[in-house]
Amino acid sequence: MGRGGRLSVCVRMRRIRFSNGGSTSTFLGTTTFPFTNYTASHPLKPKSFLKLRPSRTPLFTTPHYRLVTTAQHSSSYTSHILLTPQTNNLSGGDGQNGYPLKDSKVVLKGMRYTDLEKWVQSHGYRPAQALMLWKRLYGDNIWAQCSEELEGLNKDFRKMLSEHAGFKTLNLKEILTASDGTKKMLFKLEDGLVIETVLIPCERGRNTVCLSSQVGCAMNCQFCYTGRMGLKRNLSTSEIVEQAVLARRLLSSEVGPISNVVFMGMGEPLHNIENVLKAVDILVDEQGLHFSPRKVTVSTSGLVPQLKRFLRESNCALAVSLNATTDEVRSWIMPINRKFNLNLLLGTLREELQSKHKYKVLFEYVMLAGVNDSVVDAKRLIDLVQGIPCKINLITFNPHSGSFFKPTKKEKILEFRNILAEAGCVVLFRCSRGDDQMAACGQLGKPGEIQAPMLRVPSQFQAVLEAAV
Repeated sequence: MGRGGRLSVCVRMRRIRFSNGGSTSTFLGTTTFPFTNYTASHPLKPKSFLKLRPSRTPLFTTPHYRLVTTAQHSSSYTSHILLTPQTNNLSGGDGQNGYPLKDSKVVLKGMRYTDLEKWVQSHGYRPAQALMLWKRLYGDNIWAQCSEELEGLNKDFRKMLSEHAGFKTLNLKEILTASDGTKKMLFKLEDGLVIETVLIPCERGRNTVCLSSQVGCAMNCQFCYTGRMGLKRNLSTSEIVEQAVLARRLLSSEVGPISNVVFMGMGEPLHNIENVLKAVDILVDEQGLHFSPRKVTVSTSGLVPQLKRFLRESNCALAVSLNATTDEVRSWIMPINRKFNLNLLLGTLREELQSKHKYKVLFEYVMLAGVNDSVVDAKRLIDLVQGIPCKINLITFNPHSGSFFKPTKKEKILEFRNILAEAGCVVLFRCSRGDDQMAACGQLGKPGEIQAPMLRVPSQFQAVLEAAV
Protein backbone atom coordinates (compact mmCIF):
# COMPACT_ATOMS: atom_id res chain seq x y z
CA MET A 1 0.00 0.00 0.00
CA GLY A 2 1.52 3.29 -1.07
CA ARG A 3 1.44 6.55 0.86
CA GLY A 4 -1.97 8.08 1.38
CA GLY A 5 -3.59 4.65 1.16
CA ARG A 6 -2.89 4.23 -2.58
CA LEU A 7 -2.21 0.69 -3.69
CA SER A 8 0.84 0.23 -5.91
CA VAL A 9 1.50 -2.68 -8.22
CA CYS A 10 4.86 -4.21 -9.05
CA VAL A 11 5.34 -5.45 -12.64
CA ARG A 12 8.19 -7.66 -13.79
CA MET A 13 8.64 -7.99 -17.57
CA ARG A 14 11.38 -7.60 -20.15
CA ARG A 15 9.90 -4.41 -21.60
CA ILE A 16 6.54 -2.75 -21.36
CA ARG A 17 5.30 0.75 -22.20
CA PHE A 18 2.46 2.26 -20.22
CA SER A 19 0.37 5.29 -21.07
CA ASN A 20 -2.06 6.93 -18.69
CA GLY A 21 -3.78 9.99 -20.07
CA GLY A 22 -1.20 11.97 -22.04
CA SER A 23 1.94 10.52 -20.43
CA THR A 24 3.81 7.47 -21.71
CA SER A 25 6.55 5.53 -19.89
CA THR A 26 8.70 2.56 -20.87
CA PHE A 27 9.91 0.25 -18.11
CA LEU A 28 12.53 -2.49 -18.06
CA GLY A 29 12.79 -5.16 -15.39
CA THR A 30 10.75 -4.48 -12.26
CA THR A 31 8.80 -1.34 -11.51
CA THR A 32 5.86 -0.12 -9.46
CA PHE A 33 3.02 2.17 -10.44
CA PRO A 34 -0.22 3.38 -8.82
CA PHE A 35 -3.17 1.00 -8.75
CA THR A 36 -5.31 2.43 -11.56
CA ASN A 37 -6.15 1.69 -15.20
CA TYR A 38 -3.35 1.78 -17.78
CA THR A 39 -2.95 1.13 -21.48
CA ALA A 40 0.01 -1.03 -22.47
CA SER A 41 1.63 -1.46 -25.90
CA HIS A 42 3.88 -4.49 -26.22
CA PRO A 43 4.69 -7.39 -28.59
CA LEU A 44 2.69 -10.06 -26.77
CA LYS A 45 0.00 -12.25 -28.23
CA PRO A 46 -3.67 -11.78 -27.35
CA LYS A 47 -4.85 -13.51 -24.16
CA SER A 48 -1.38 -13.19 -22.65
CA PHE A 49 -1.14 -12.58 -18.95
CA LEU A 50 0.85 -10.09 -16.93
CA LYS A 51 2.02 -11.12 -13.49
CA LEU A 52 1.26 -8.21 -11.19
CA ARG A 53 2.22 -8.14 -7.55
CA PRO A 54 0.96 -5.60 -5.01
CA SER A 55 4.11 -3.93 -3.67
CA ARG A 56 5.21 -4.43 -0.05
CA THR A 57 3.11 -7.53 0.40
CA PRO A 58 4.25 -10.60 2.37
CA LEU A 59 6.08 -13.48 0.74
CA PHE A 60 4.00 -15.94 -1.31
CA THR A 61 1.05 -13.59 -1.86
CA THR A 62 1.52 -12.99 -5.60
CA PRO A 63 -1.82 -12.63 -7.41
CA HIS A 64 -2.17 -12.82 -11.18
CA TYR A 65 -4.10 -10.25 -13.17
CA ARG A 66 -5.49 -10.71 -16.64
CA LEU A 67 -4.40 -8.61 -19.61
CA VAL A 68 -7.55 -7.85 -21.59
CA THR A 69 -7.14 -6.93 -25.29
CA THR A 70 -9.02 -3.87 -26.55
CA ALA A 71 -7.31 -3.24 -29.91
CA GLN A 72 -4.84 -5.14 -32.06
CA HIS A 73 -2.12 -3.92 -34.46
CA SER A 74 0.27 -5.65 -36.87
CA SER A 75 3.45 -5.56 -34.79
CA SER A 76 1.99 -4.96 -31.37
CA TYR A 77 -1.36 -4.38 -29.83
CA THR A 78 -2.78 -2.01 -27.32
CA SER A 79 -4.39 -3.59 -24.29
CA HIS A 80 -6.21 -2.29 -21.29
CA ILE A 81 -4.88 -3.66 -18.00
CA LEU A 82 -7.77 -4.43 -15.70
CA LEU A 83 -6.32 -4.51 -12.22
CA THR A 84 -8.69 -7.24 -11.11
CA PRO A 85 -7.79 -10.90 -10.55
CA GLN A 86 -7.40 -13.22 -13.52
CA THR A 87 -10.17 -15.44 -12.14
CA ASN A 88 -12.33 -12.47 -11.13
CA ASN A 89 -12.33 -13.94 -7.62
CA LEU A 90 -8.75 -14.48 -6.49
CA SER A 91 -9.69 -13.45 -2.98
CA GLY A 92 -13.40 -14.10 -3.14
CA GLY A 93 -14.16 -10.49 -4.06
CA ASP A 94 -17.53 -9.10 -3.10
CA GLY A 95 -20.04 -7.47 -5.34
CA GLN A 96 -22.23 -4.48 -4.60
CA ASN A 97 -23.04 -3.85 -0.94
CA GLY A 98 -20.47 -6.47 0.02
CA TYR A 99 -22.53 -9.38 -1.30
CA PRO A 100 -20.62 -11.95 -3.40
CA LEU A 101 -21.95 -12.03 -6.95
CA LYS A 102 -22.20 -14.77 -9.57
CA ASP A 103 -23.42 -13.74 -13.01
CA SER A 104 -25.13 -10.70 -11.39
CA LYS A 105 -26.80 -12.99 -8.84
CA VAL A 106 -26.01 -13.03 -5.13
CA VAL A 107 -24.22 -16.22 -4.06
CA LEU A 108 -26.18 -17.33 -1.00
CA LYS A 109 -23.48 -19.53 0.52
CA GLY A 110 -21.04 -16.62 0.44
CA MET A 111 -22.91 -14.77 3.20
CA ARG A 112 -22.97 -15.02 6.96
CA TYR A 113 -26.48 -15.13 8.42
CA THR A 114 -26.49 -11.42 9.30
CA ASP A 115 -25.58 -10.56 5.70
CA LEU A 116 -28.26 -12.89 4.35
CA GLU A 117 -30.86 -11.33 6.63
CA LYS A 118 -29.99 -7.81 5.44
CA TRP A 119 -30.11 -8.92 1.80
CA VAL A 120 -33.51 -10.56 2.25
CA GLN A 121 -34.83 -7.40 3.93
CA SER A 122 -33.44 -5.27 1.10
CA HIS A 123 -35.85 -7.12 -1.20
CA GLY A 124 -38.83 -6.35 1.03
CA TYR A 125 -39.10 -9.62 2.97
CA ARG A 126 -39.18 -10.23 6.71
CA PRO A 127 -36.16 -11.57 8.70
CA ALA A 128 -38.16 -14.72 9.41
CA GLN A 129 -37.97 -15.58 5.71
CA ALA A 130 -34.17 -15.28 5.91
CA LEU A 131 -34.06 -17.75 8.81
CA MET A 132 -36.28 -20.22 6.97
CA LEU A 133 -34.03 -19.94 3.90
CA TRP A 134 -30.89 -20.38 6.02
CA LYS A 135 -32.24 -23.57 7.57
CA ARG A 136 -33.04 -25.01 4.16
CA LEU A 137 -29.56 -24.22 2.91
CA TYR A 138 -27.73 -25.68 5.90
CA GLY A 139 -30.10 -27.42 8.31
CA ASP A 140 -33.13 -29.68 8.48
CA ASN A 141 -31.32 -32.26 6.26
CA ILE A 142 -32.37 -30.37 3.12
CA TRP A 143 -29.14 -28.68 1.92
CA ALA A 144 -31.03 -26.98 -0.91
CA GLN A 145 -29.26 -26.56 -4.25
CA CYS A 146 -32.01 -24.71 -6.12
CA SER A 147 -35.17 -22.71 -5.47
CA GLU A 148 -37.33 -25.76 -6.31
CA GLU A 149 -36.03 -27.43 -3.12
CA LEU A 150 -37.25 -24.61 -0.89
CA GLU A 151 -40.63 -26.12 0.02
CA GLY A 152 -42.51 -24.24 2.69
CA LEU A 153 -41.22 -20.81 1.69
CA ASN A 154 -43.41 -18.01 0.38
CA LYS A 155 -44.08 -18.42 -3.36
CA ASP A 156 -43.09 -14.84 -4.19
CA PHE A 157 -39.97 -15.17 -2.05
CA ARG A 158 -38.94 -18.30 -3.93
CA LYS A 159 -39.49 -16.52 -7.24
CA MET A 160 -37.30 -13.63 -6.09
CA LEU A 161 -34.56 -16.09 -5.12
CA SER A 162 -34.67 -17.85 -8.47
CA GLU A 163 -34.21 -14.48 -10.20
CA HIS A 164 -31.61 -12.88 -7.92
CA ALA A 165 -29.75 -15.64 -6.06
CA GLY A 166 -27.28 -18.38 -6.98
CA PHE A 167 -27.29 -21.64 -5.03
CA LYS A 168 -24.38 -23.60 -6.52
CA THR A 169 -20.72 -22.87 -7.14
CA LEU A 170 -19.48 -26.47 -7.31
CA ASN A 171 -20.27 -29.31 -9.70
CA LEU A 172 -19.49 -32.86 -8.67
CA LYS A 173 -17.12 -34.45 -11.15
CA GLU A 174 -16.32 -37.78 -9.48
CA ILE A 175 -16.22 -39.63 -6.16
CA LEU A 176 -13.32 -42.04 -5.63
CA THR A 177 -13.48 -44.58 -2.80
CA ALA A 178 -10.31 -45.95 -1.23
CA SER A 179 -9.96 -49.46 0.17
CA ASP A 180 -10.35 -48.15 3.74
CA GLY A 181 -13.61 -46.35 2.92
CA THR A 182 -12.12 -42.87 2.55
CA LYS A 183 -13.91 -40.93 -0.17
CA LYS A 184 -12.34 -38.27 -2.37
CA MET A 185 -14.77 -35.91 -4.09
CA LEU A 186 -13.58 -33.98 -7.14
CA PHE A 187 -15.47 -30.75 -7.75
CA LYS A 188 -15.33 -28.68 -10.91
CA LEU A 189 -15.47 -24.92 -10.41
CA GLU A 190 -17.20 -22.36 -12.62
CA ASP A 191 -13.89 -21.49 -14.32
CA GLY A 192 -13.07 -25.13 -15.09
CA LEU A 193 -10.54 -25.65 -12.30
CA VAL A 194 -10.87 -28.70 -10.07
CA ILE A 195 -10.59 -29.04 -6.30
CA GLU A 196 -10.61 -32.11 -4.08
CA THR A 197 -12.47 -32.72 -0.82
CA VAL A 198 -11.98 -35.81 1.33
CA LEU A 199 -14.42 -37.55 3.66
CA ILE A 200 -12.74 -39.74 6.27
CA PRO A 201 -15.20 -42.15 7.89
CA CYS A 202 -14.60 -43.61 11.33
CA GLU A 203 -16.21 -46.66 12.92
CA ARG A 204 -16.72 -44.71 16.15
CA GLY A 205 -18.92 -42.22 14.29
CA ARG A 206 -16.36 -39.43 14.14
CA ASN A 207 -16.70 -38.76 10.43
CA THR A 208 -14.48 -35.93 9.20
CA VAL A 209 -14.63 -33.83 6.05
CA CYS A 210 -11.33 -32.34 4.85
CA LEU A 211 -11.90 -29.07 2.98
CA SER A 212 -9.77 -27.24 0.43
CA SER A 213 -9.30 -23.47 0.70
CA GLN A 214 -7.35 -22.78 -2.51
CA VAL A 215 -6.78 -24.25 -5.95
CA GLY A 216 -3.19 -25.38 -5.52
CA CYS A 217 -0.92 -23.78 -2.92
CA ALA A 218 1.79 -21.12 -2.87
CA MET A 219 3.73 -22.46 0.12
CA ASN A 220 5.83 -24.98 -1.86
CA CYS A 221 6.35 -27.39 1.04
CA GLN A 222 8.75 -29.92 -0.42
CA PHE A 223 6.92 -33.01 0.86
CA CYS A 224 3.47 -31.94 -0.39
CA TYR A 225 2.02 -32.95 -3.76
CA THR A 226 -0.40 -30.01 -3.76
CA GLY A 227 2.56 -27.68 -3.39
CA ARG A 228 3.89 -28.82 -6.76
CA MET A 229 0.90 -27.09 -8.39
CA GLY A 230 1.70 -23.59 -7.22
CA LEU A 231 -1.25 -21.33 -6.48
CA LYS A 232 -4.00 -21.02 -9.10
CA ARG A 233 -6.39 -18.96 -7.01
CA ASN A 234 -8.20 -18.66 -3.68
CA LEU A 235 -11.57 -20.27 -3.19
CA SER A 236 -14.49 -18.01 -2.41
CA THR A 237 -16.42 -18.39 0.83
CA SER A 238 -19.24 -20.18 -0.99
CA GLU A 239 -16.83 -22.61 -2.69
CA ILE A 240 -15.42 -23.53 0.73
CA VAL A 241 -18.77 -23.85 2.51
CA GLU A 242 -20.39 -25.82 -0.28
CA GLN A 243 -17.79 -28.58 0.08
CA ALA A 244 -19.12 -29.29 3.57
CA VAL A 245 -22.74 -28.93 2.43
CA LEU A 246 -22.30 -31.38 -0.44
CA ALA A 247 -20.39 -33.84 1.74
CA ARG A 248 -23.42 -33.99 4.02
CA ARG A 249 -25.91 -34.02 1.16
CA LEU A 250 -24.14 -36.72 -0.85
CA LEU A 251 -22.62 -38.98 1.78
CA SER A 252 -24.40 -38.67 5.15
CA SER A 253 -26.89 -41.43 4.28
CA GLU A 254 -23.99 -43.73 3.48
CA VAL A 255 -21.46 -43.00 6.23
CA GLY A 256 -23.61 -41.37 8.90
CA PRO A 257 -23.46 -37.86 10.41
CA ILE A 258 -20.38 -35.75 9.65
CA SER A 259 -19.20 -34.27 12.94
CA ASN A 260 -15.75 -32.84 12.21
CA VAL A 261 -14.25 -30.40 9.71
CA VAL A 262 -10.54 -29.93 9.00
CA PHE A 263 -9.08 -27.32 6.66
CA MET A 264 -6.26 -29.62 5.58
CA GLY A 265 -7.08 -30.10 1.91
CA MET A 266 -5.62 -28.14 -0.99
CA GLY A 267 -4.09 -24.79 -0.11
CA GLU A 268 -2.88 -22.76 2.87
CA PRO A 269 -6.09 -21.69 4.68
CA LEU A 270 -4.62 -18.59 6.33
CA HIS A 271 -3.34 -17.39 2.94
CA ASN A 272 -7.06 -17.01 2.18
CA ILE A 273 -7.99 -15.81 5.65
CA GLU A 274 -10.90 -13.50 4.79
CA ASN A 275 -12.89 -16.24 3.09
CA VAL A 276 -11.85 -18.91 5.59
CA LEU A 277 -12.98 -16.80 8.56
CA LYS A 278 -16.35 -16.24 6.88
CA ALA A 279 -16.62 -19.93 6.04
CA VAL A 280 -15.94 -21.13 9.60
CA ASP A 281 -18.56 -18.70 10.93
CA ILE A 282 -21.10 -20.28 8.58
CA LEU A 283 -20.00 -23.80 9.48
CA VAL A 284 -20.48 -23.29 13.23
CA ASP A 285 -23.74 -21.30 13.05
CA GLU A 286 -26.20 -22.96 15.45
CA GLN A 287 -29.16 -22.50 13.09
CA GLY A 288 -27.35 -24.07 10.16
CA LEU A 289 -24.58 -26.64 9.77
CA HIS A 290 -23.95 -26.37 13.54
CA PHE A 291 -20.47 -27.87 13.73
CA SER A 292 -18.90 -27.42 17.15
CA PRO A 293 -16.05 -24.84 17.06
CA ARG A 294 -13.91 -27.41 18.86
CA LYS A 295 -14.47 -29.79 15.94
CA VAL A 296 -13.54 -27.34 13.18
CA THR A 297 -9.77 -27.24 12.76
CA VAL A 298 -7.91 -24.79 10.54
CA SER A 299 -4.35 -25.78 9.62
CA THR A 300 -1.50 -23.44 8.74
CA SER A 301 2.13 -23.74 7.68
CA GLY A 302 2.88 -20.75 9.91
CA LEU A 303 1.78 -17.38 8.49
CA VAL A 304 2.30 -15.47 11.73
CA PRO A 305 0.24 -12.28 11.16
CA GLN A 306 -2.74 -14.25 9.88
CA LEU A 307 -2.30 -16.81 12.67
CA LYS A 308 -2.57 -14.05 15.28
CA ARG A 309 -5.71 -12.73 13.63
CA PHE A 310 -7.28 -16.17 13.49
CA LEU A 311 -6.67 -16.81 17.19
CA ARG A 312 -8.20 -13.45 18.09
CA GLU A 313 -11.27 -13.67 15.84
CA SER A 314 -12.21 -17.35 15.89
CA ASN A 315 -12.89 -19.97 18.56
CA CYS A 316 -12.21 -22.81 16.15
CA ALA A 317 -9.22 -25.08 16.62
CA LEU A 318 -5.81 -24.33 15.12
CA ALA A 319 -3.29 -26.82 13.75
CA VAL A 320 0.27 -25.74 12.92
CA SER A 321 2.43 -27.79 10.56
CA LEU A 322 5.78 -27.86 12.35
CA ASN A 323 7.61 -30.78 10.68
CA ALA A 324 11.14 -29.84 11.76
CA THR A 325 13.05 -28.88 14.89
CA THR A 326 15.70 -26.59 13.36
CA ASP A 327 15.39 -23.54 11.14
CA GLU A 328 17.80 -25.05 8.62
CA VAL A 329 15.65 -28.11 7.99
CA ARG A 330 12.33 -26.28 8.20
CA SER A 331 13.46 -23.55 5.78
CA TRP A 332 14.35 -26.30 3.32
CA ILE A 333 11.17 -28.38 3.53
CA MET A 334 8.86 -25.42 4.33
CA PRO A 335 10.08 -22.20 2.67
CA ILE A 336 7.63 -20.08 4.70
CA ASN A 337 10.07 -20.57 7.60
CA ARG A 338 12.46 -18.17 5.87
CA LYS A 339 10.00 -15.38 6.60
CA PHE A 340 8.48 -16.65 9.86
CA ASN A 341 11.08 -18.80 11.62
CA LEU A 342 10.57 -21.20 14.50
CA ASN A 343 11.39 -18.66 17.19
CA LEU A 344 8.89 -16.13 15.82
CA LEU A 345 6.19 -18.74 15.17
CA LEU A 346 6.42 -20.48 18.54
CA GLY A 347 6.91 -17.21 20.44
CA THR A 348 3.72 -15.86 18.88
CA LEU A 349 1.80 -18.96 19.92
CA ARG A 350 3.06 -18.70 23.52
CA GLU A 351 1.96 -15.09 23.69
CA GLU A 352 -1.42 -15.47 22.00
CA LEU A 353 -2.51 -18.62 23.83
CA GLN A 354 -2.10 -16.96 27.23
CA SER A 355 -5.44 -15.24 26.70
CA LYS A 356 -7.32 -18.31 25.36
CA HIS A 357 -8.75 -20.41 28.19
CA LYS A 358 -8.45 -24.20 27.87
CA TYR A 359 -7.23 -23.88 24.27
CA LYS A 360 -4.61 -26.21 22.83
CA VAL A 361 -2.92 -25.88 19.47
CA LEU A 362 -2.31 -29.05 17.46
CA PHE A 363 1.23 -29.40 16.11
CA GLU A 364 1.38 -31.57 13.00
CA TYR A 365 4.66 -33.36 12.39
CA VAL A 366 5.13 -35.31 9.14
CA MET A 367 7.75 -38.00 9.70
CA LEU A 368 10.37 -38.00 6.93
CA ALA A 369 12.90 -40.83 7.04
CA GLY A 370 16.40 -39.62 7.91
CA VAL A 371 15.34 -35.95 7.87
CA ASN A 372 13.36 -35.11 11.02
CA ASP A 373 12.82 -38.41 12.84
CA SER A 374 15.93 -38.87 15.03
CA VAL A 375 16.05 -39.16 18.80
CA VAL A 376 17.78 -35.77 18.83
CA ASP A 377 14.82 -34.32 16.90
CA ALA A 378 12.40 -35.75 19.45
CA LYS A 379 14.30 -34.15 22.33
CA ARG A 380 14.52 -30.82 20.49
CA LEU A 381 10.79 -30.94 19.82
CA ILE A 382 10.11 -31.33 23.54
CA ASP A 383 12.11 -28.17 24.22
CA LEU A 384 10.48 -26.23 21.38
CA VAL A 385 6.92 -26.70 22.61
CA GLN A 386 7.62 -25.90 26.26
CA GLY A 387 5.13 -23.37 27.57
CA ILE A 388 2.66 -23.89 24.70
CA PRO A 389 -0.61 -25.70 25.51
CA CYS A 390 -0.56 -28.28 22.75
CA LYS A 391 -1.00 -31.74 21.35
CA ILE A 392 1.46 -33.24 18.88
CA ASN A 393 0.19 -35.27 15.94
CA LEU A 394 2.77 -37.52 14.28
CA ILE A 395 1.84 -38.15 10.64
CA THR A 396 3.14 -40.80 8.28
CA PHE A 397 4.54 -39.30 5.08
CA ASN A 398 2.42 -40.31 2.11
CA PRO A 399 4.58 -40.86 -1.00
CA HIS A 400 3.71 -39.36 -4.38
CA SER A 401 5.33 -39.08 -7.78
CA GLY A 402 8.37 -36.84 -7.96
CA SER A 403 9.05 -36.92 -4.24
CA PHE A 404 12.46 -38.00 -2.97
CA PHE A 405 11.30 -38.36 0.66
CA LYS A 406 10.46 -41.70 2.24
CA PRO A 407 8.16 -42.45 5.19
CA THR A 408 9.71 -43.23 8.57
CA LYS A 409 9.27 -46.85 9.57
CA LYS A 410 6.49 -47.48 12.07
CA GLU A 411 8.88 -48.80 14.74
CA LYS A 412 10.85 -45.57 14.67
CA ILE A 413 7.69 -43.46 14.79
CA LEU A 414 6.63 -45.34 17.93
CA GLU A 415 10.07 -44.75 19.47
CA PHE A 416 9.76 -41.04 18.64
CA ARG A 417 6.27 -40.97 20.14
CA ASN A 418 7.40 -42.69 23.35
CA ILE A 419 10.17 -40.14 23.91
CA LEU A 420 7.63 -37.32 23.65
CA ALA A 421 5.09 -39.09 25.88
CA GLU A 422 7.66 -39.82 28.59
CA ALA A 423 8.44 -36.10 28.69
CA GLY A 424 4.78 -35.34 29.39
CA CYS A 425 3.69 -34.33 25.89
CA VAL A 426 0.22 -35.23 24.64
CA VAL A 427 1.08 -37.09 21.45
CA LEU A 428 -1.03 -38.80 18.79
CA PHE A 429 -0.10 -40.97 15.82
CA ARG A 430 -2.18 -40.53 12.67
CA CYS A 431 -2.18 -43.42 10.24
CA SER A 432 -2.61 -42.83 6.52
CA ARG A 433 -6.14 -42.87 5.16
CA GLY A 434 -7.08 -43.09 1.50
CA ASP A 435 -3.55 -43.21 0.10
CA ASP A 436 -4.44 -45.80 -2.56
CA GLN A 437 -6.66 -43.10 -4.17
CA MET A 438 -4.22 -40.23 -3.54
CA ALA A 439 -6.60 -38.95 -0.85
CA ALA A 440 -4.19 -38.95 2.08
CA CYS A 441 -2.48 -35.99 3.71
CA GLY A 442 -0.26 -34.17 1.21
CA GLN A 443 -1.51 -36.09 -1.84
CA LEU A 444 -4.31 -33.89 -3.18
CA GLY A 445 -4.30 -32.04 -6.49
CA LYS A 446 -2.83 -32.52 -9.92
CA PRO A 447 0.31 -30.57 -10.87
CA GLY A 448 0.51 -29.36 -14.46
CA GLU A 449 3.47 -29.06 -16.79
CA ILE A 450 4.78 -26.02 -14.92
CA GLN A 451 5.51 -26.93 -11.32
CA ALA A 452 6.90 -25.20 -8.26
CA PRO A 453 10.69 -25.62 -7.92
CA MET A 454 12.36 -28.26 -5.80
CA LEU A 455 14.77 -26.59 -3.40
CA ARG A 456 18.42 -27.34 -2.77
CA VAL A 457 18.93 -30.24 -0.37
CA PRO A 458 21.22 -29.41 2.58
CA SER A 459 24.50 -31.29 2.23
CA GLN A 460 24.00 -33.43 5.36
CA PHE A 461 20.82 -34.96 3.90
CA GLN A 462 21.97 -35.60 0.33
CA ALA A 463 23.33 -39.07 1.06
CA VAL A 464 20.17 -40.05 2.97
CA LEU A 465 17.86 -39.00 0.14
CA GLU A 466 20.03 -40.51 -2.58
CA ALA A 467 19.97 -43.82 -0.72
CA ALA A 468 16.18 -43.64 -0.48
CA VAL A 469 15.65 -43.14 -4.23
